[in-house]
Order: sequence, then structure tokens, then C-alpha cells
Amino acid sequence: MKELPTPPVDRPMPPHQDFSPKHRLWFVALTLTLLASFMLDIMLGSVHIPLQEVIQIIFGGEASVQAWQLIVEKIRIPKAITALLAGSALSVSGLQMQTLFRNPLAGPSELGITAGAGLGVAVVMLGGGSAGVYAIRELGLSGSWLVIAMASAGSALVMLLILAIAGRIRDHVVLLIVGLMIGAITLSVVSIWQYYSNPEQLQSYILWTFGSLGGVYGSQLYVLGTIVIVGLLQAFSSSKALNILLLGNNYARTMGLTVGRSRLIILSGTSILTGSITAFCGPIGFIGIAVPHLTRALLGSSDHRILIPACCLVASILMLVCDILSQLPGHAAVLPINIVTSLLGAPVVIWVIVRHQKIRSTP
Repeated sequence: MKELPTPPVDRPMPPHQDFSPKHRLWFVALTLTLLASFMLDIMLGSVHIPLQEVIQIIFGGEASVQAWQLIVEKIRIPKAITALLAGSALSVSGLQMQTLFRNPLAGPSELGITAGAGLGVAVVMLGGGSAGVYAIRELGLSGSWLVIAMASAGSALVMLLILAIAGRIRDHVVLLIVGLMIGAITLSVVSIWQYYSNPEQLQSYILWTFGSLGGVYGSQLYVLGTIVIVGLLQAFSSSKALNILLLGNNYARTMGLTVGRSRLIILSGTSILTGSITAFCGPIGFIGIAVPHLTRALLGSSDHRILIPACCLVASILMLVCDILSQLPGHAAVLPINIVTSLLGAPVVIWVIVRHQKIRSTP
């Protein structure tokens, strides 16, 4: 008797979508919005600069007012570029964390990397006494290489600790909990340090925790840009692994993916992106958690080949809008960027969750 063929086993396939006309339309719209936001961010502020003058300066011309030339070239363009870099790095980090841990609330700060950077800064500002405060004042709060070096060292230390633990723990959720506990311990140490610090030291550290986009310029901007671009390229090269990880570890192994190695690569890239932005700009909230959800809702895709560049565009637009709002156009006062991102981010996240119920189950 002839044996009947075995029916094929239905297996979910990793998300793999070509750029549809809808996706192309969204990318064009986001790119145009990004360009408009970039120009507005340079135009608006305590000093209004006409659009024609901004365009002329950007393309190498000279402004009719010398002060405008200096403001645009030395302050506003570096700050706008920093906003692009910070938004792209934090949003892609959040996207990778949400996929890796299959948790919609995972973000760049959940592994304790941001807290580690804060500990490094606390060593300078709270442990260095009057000498540390003097060095920061002389070099500039956000522009001090000493602050940047210590923040990078703190985030790197936590990153190495997390990577060492990741080699022993296979469960992503357990690793996320361990990261949260490491962050809690680090924050507790900093809080004790703050309690025994004098008001002058405490004020300097609190100002750093507010975050700033205006302290990165010159050689620092080149260093930050290089680190972020390398991190983003690494993230995009991991798109296939991230797509497979959406379906779970067991299925990923049947597809030939080395889960442990992929996890270490993703964690390393996320740590580099988050640590560099925190070191140069201070802690910036909301972007890493909210933007991946917004991007999924807009594009209706779970393919990381589409989501990663889209997250960069959406986050860059939001960071530029937050920077415009923080400058209080027409006023001399400037709000800390972390306050604006939090105020803008919380309602957006709530709206997205209420409007798109499926986000609750999206990794």
C-alpha cells in the first residue's frame, strides 16, 4: 500500500517584507518632515533668524548679520545634529531591547547602562570636591571631556558586567530583571552620595541629569557621530537576527541562529549607543521606549530592515520638535531637554497604547 505523504508542519516565518508603496510613502513623508523640523530648529530660538539667511549659511554663504552667522554655525547646527544622533541612537537601542527581551516596556535604561553613566559622572561631580566642580565650570558642564570620559567608563563598566552575566543566564526576562537590579543598586549609591554632598556639588550633578543637546560641538561632535553611525550600522546588520528572535529562542535555534552570540552582539551595540549618548548629552528619557511603538503603529511592520531606519527618522523628528519647544522661541530661557521629552512622551505613549491595543503584545 502506498504511504501517504506527511503533511507539512506549519511554522511561523520571520517577518520579511519588501518596501511596499505604503512604506515608501511614509519614508518620503518622514524625510520631508525631518528636513522641515531641522530648518525650524535652526531658525527658532531666543533670536529669530530668517529662513533665507539660514539656507544661505548652511550652503556656505555669509549672513547679512555677523551674529546670525555665529549663532547658526557654532550653536544651532551642532545642536540640531546632536538631536539627530541622540534620537537615532536611543530609538534603535529601545527597538533592539524590546525585540531581544520580548517586552514592550524595555528600553535603553533598563539594563542599568544609563545609571552606570550617572555613577561615573557622580564620581567627578560629587566625589571630586571643589576641584571637580571647578573643572566642570572651566570646561563647560556638558562639554567637559572629564565628565564624558567618566560617564563612558561608568556605562562601559555596567555593560561589561551585563555581558558577563549574559553568558551565564539564558533567559532574557531574568537578564532584564538583573539589569534593573544593577541599575537600582547604582542609583542607590549615587543617592547616598548626593545626600552627603554640599549644595554646590549637588546642583552641578542635578543639572547634568536634566540632559542637554547644546554642549556637543567641535571634535566632540565628530567623536559622537562616529560612534553612533558605527552602532547604527551594527544594528542594521543584525536585522535578520532580530527578525528571527521575534519568534522565540527555540525557533531561532532551528533556523540556525546562534542565540547567545547574537544576544551578546545586540547587547554590545545597544550599550555603545546608549552609553555614548548619555555620556555626551546626559540621560534623555522617553525616546527609547516610545518611538519603536510609534514607528510600528505608523508603518504597520515588524521587519527590522524597515523599522530601524524608520525609527531613526521618527526619533530625529521628535528630538528636533522637543528641542524647538525647549528653546521657548522668543525667550532667553531654555528648558532641559529631558523635561520636554518626558512631558511630550507620556501622553503620546498613552495615546498609542489606547489607540492600538495590539501594542501590548508587541515585543
